[in-house]
Amino acid sequence: MLMMITALGAGTIFGAGLALAGMLNPAKVVGFLDIFGMWDPSLGLVMAGGILVNATGHYFVIKRNHPVFDTRFDLPTSNIIDRPLLIGSAIFGIGWGLAGYCPGPVVATLLLQPADMLPFLVTLLAGAFIGRWLRS
Repeated sequence: MLMMITALGAGTIFGAGLALAGMLNPAKVVGFLDIFGMWDPSLGLVMAGGILVNATGHYFVIKRNHPVFDTRFDLPTSNIIDRPLLIGSAIFGIGWGLAGYCPGPVVATLLLQPADMLPFLVTLLAGAFIGRWLRS
């Protein structure tokens, strides 16, 4: 139960950070990707801040013998960049650029604008299931 409450708290803080940074507005993402037009570099600052916070936390957490709520860390064992990784990254990037949303802001915006976000979320989940089915 404590783990679920912790996850809910972390998700709430993440969603609030997305809202404060303006990331619930797809025009912000499209403005960042429009490098030959009205480029808005503020998303790069949001990304840099996220990387800094994550790197700092990772530095201190990975020194522990095990996570607080588990017996071992589940870290990736492979560092190979293969075709499925590249194709999946390209599909994610194209979808992000076309829609202006990635999964985090969609879930956060779902509570604020459910009629607008529900079709996108259904499409996102369908794509995830189709991708899993194609891999198997």
